[in-house]
Amino acid sequence: MRPLCVCQRGPVAVNYYKAGVAYYRKYCGPCLRGVKVPRWQHAGYKLKSACDKCAFKSPHKEVFAVFHVDGDLNNCRPANLKTVCSNCQRVLHKEGVKWRQGDLVPDL
Repeated sequence: MRPLCVCQRGPVAVNYYKAGVAYYRKYCGPCLRGVKVPRWQHAGYKLKSACDKCAFKSPHKEVFAVFHVDGDLNNCRPANLKTVCSNCQRVLHKEGVKWRQGDLVPDL
């Protein structure tokens, strides 16, 4: 089994083989390429095409962002992640989070 990258998100890349033994790099593929993959994406969450707060729909994914309900960016459980539109994101940051864990309906 390959060891984890220093980012703790993925297995490290193989550097070379010598005498049948694999020698590994310190970094995974995305870290080697300089690509910063968000933790929510590593956890398997996908952006939806509608806002979970106001139900705004758009074919353009750039309008939406992933919102962490409890504010902890390391908590990437599906119940903590919601897709929000740009307008709702600004309102949530300005007025504070009105969502509570009990108010949320789990995604199916």
